[in-house]
Amino acid sequence: MGNVKNLTDSDFDSTISGAKLPLLIDFSATWCGPCKALAPTIDSVAGDYKGRLEVYKVDIDEAEGASTRFGISSVPTCVFLRDGKEVDRFIGMLDVRSLKQRVERVLGG
Repeated sequence: MGNVKNLTDSDFDSTISGAKLPLLIDFSATWCGPCKALAPTIDSVAGDYKGRLEVYKVDIDEAEGASTRFGISSVPTCVFLRDGKEVDRFIGMLDVRSLKQRVERVLGG
């Protein structure tokens, strides 16, 4: 997952506030089967939108503060942010096509 960076509570706020591009944050857990199944889709989208979208993974067990702040109650949950504000989210699995449609809406076109 070379295009997906990990975030922890210690760098979460600074990363969000300093982001120049829209963000996709994948809240997941190492023990979560659907999270593992979604990971290749997230990685594919991260590669396809490199330079237009920043993609991060947050392990809910490692970053409880960030998970609580975004009200994450089940995983996988993916949150899209633009200018530090949530603009979309989905819970569970999406295929590549559906995820790209959401990304295009977030990017504005």
